[in-house]
Amino acid sequence: MASQGKKLINDPDDVVTEFIEGLVETYPNLQYLDGFPEVKVVVRADVSPATYDKVAVISGGGSGHEPAHAGFVGEGMLTAAICGDVFASPPVDAVLAGIRAVTGPMGCLLIVKNYTGDRLNFGLATELAKSEGYMVEMVIVGDDCALPPPRGIVGRRGLAGTILVHKVAGAAATAGLSLKDVAAEAKRASEMVGTMGVALSVCTLPGQATSNRLGPGKMELGLGIHGEPGVAVADIQPVDIVISHVLTKILSPESNYVPISRGHRVVIMINGLGATPIMELMIASGKTITKLQLEHGLAVDRVYVGSLMTSLDMAGFSITIMKADQSILQRLDAATRAPAWPVGVDGNRPTPKFPVPMPPSSLKAMNVSSSRPQELSKQGLLLEAAIEAAAKAVIDIKDQLNEWDGEAGDADCGSTLFKGATAILEDLKNHYPLNDAAETVNEVGTSIRVMGGTSGIIYNIFSKAVYAKLKGSAISPKQWAEAFEAGINAISKYGGASAGYRTMLDALIPASRVLHEKLDAGVDPVTAFVLSSEAALAGAESTKEMQAQAGRASYISEANLRSVPDPGAMAVASWYRAAALAVKDKMSAS
Repeated sequence: MASQGKKLINDPDDVVTEFIEGLVETYPNLQYLDGFPEVKVVVRADVSPATYDKVAVISGGGSGHEPAHAGFVGEGMLTAAICGDVFASPPVDAVLAGIRAVTGPMGCLLIVKNYTGDRLNFGLATELAKSEGYMVEMVIVGDDCALPPPRGIVGRRGLAGTILVHKVAGAAATAGLSLKDVAAEAKRASEMVGTMGVALSVCTLPGQATSNRLGPGKMELGLGIHGEPGVAVADIQPVDIVISHVLTKILSPESNYVPISRGHRVVIMINGLGATPIMELMIASGKTITKLQLEHGLAVDRVYVGSLMTSLDMAGFSITIMKADQSILQRLDAATRAPAWPVGVDGNRPTPKFPVPMPPSSLKAMNVSSSRPQELSKQGLLLEAAIEAAAKAVIDIKDQLNEWDGEAGDADCGSTLFKGATAILEDLKNHYPLNDAAETVNEVGTSIRVMGGTSGIIYNIFSKAVYAKLKGSAISPKQWAEAFEAGINAISKYGGASAGYRTMLDALIPASRVLHEKLDAGVDPVTAFVLSSEAALAGAESTKEMQAQAGRASYISEANLRSVPDPGAMAVASWYRAAALAVKDKMSAS
């Protein structure tokens, strides 16, 4: 069932005018025509038709694609942008007002995306402006490569490639070219560009319900920028596969949408559709560059990445490829004050990887690797059993840890610890010198560095502190207890937390206390270990009633955390308890 979409807006009917007001308040080089709500036009503040001696470049269309088109108004790009209502072509009167506002004796060029409403409204405005004595030309951009070659008069849809045409035309106009020449450059650019989009969600219009057209686990290929259905709905695939498909469609010699073939130079644009994280856009960019170079034999001269022509809050991206030559690159590289124009970078460069500098001591150590003894001592067998059980316990509760972490953090505690646990199990097979307890603890600390983030650092600090206490001494149960305590103290020292802060320490500290108490009372070491694991579990459970004072959870209200244990503490209790029981079972069997 569709649900009401969430938006940080006031009245849904005012979103476009309030966007324009916010834009011009933010960028003083922009103004808007005082004709709200019918006339929604953003213009350069430094242009007056009476004195402007360049060709005016105007574009526009329905709103909802921000920053397009108003964000590309500025010296070196658009002179004006005509804004319609959300996903609705602007009326003729608004287009005509924009022409009158910025067009001087050099005339104006209208760049229009290939949608019927835009063609008609901009077309009629062109004819009316000509009847008033203005010199006006219009270039239609249809860069969509998803749909089969058109059979009728509709043609290919205008997508994000239009932005590159804006830039070429704006730079040509700034250079002082005539209207005829500016139009010719824009038309040539429009014939050299192709785009295809992929979406993971459908956009939600202000004031309307969120569509459930795309089900869970589905993505849409070749959709338009107004939320209209694409060419196909498919199961979500890894981005490598998605990008390969998109590039093949754009560069298909059968459709011949773009005049690009092996050996050519290209410009690419990775465009977010509104709700796509920069992380995912950069992944897409990196994969696109590599595939174009290695699989299609193309040289990537410029790369532009960002959310440039969106579809409100749609998750997904489009890829645009334009054939490049020196004249195109000159126009794209020309200076502009348009606020939304991205920084372009050269895609052809040496390998991006650079070796990590290492101290001389590490270089020597690389030639001496730890290895598993061919035959394990009794202590080695116990250590192996404890480590294996502890790692498997963490793996078994990965999903539960993520669920708990989702209540207070970023829902990745289980996944993070899972990385460390799997690395430990892998290294346990071949690399741990299990007959040497101290060195084994040190190696465990090295293994868990794969976890990254705060957890990786904390566990590494713990391991190194335990190792430092064990190293060079005869290891007795009390020595283990003291080393365990040293590791806990190191976590508290560098992490800043202590008992009652709702962290892993709320499991570790009770375990350490009980372990010391039982050993001091003469209790059998294995029994003391098991009893201390019960204390760890009880301490972890007690975090349900604690207000977090450290980590991301400290920003969450106490009400939201009530009855949810700290996942870090529960993880400690799980692996510590599993290790204790494994040692108990091993001793009982021997």
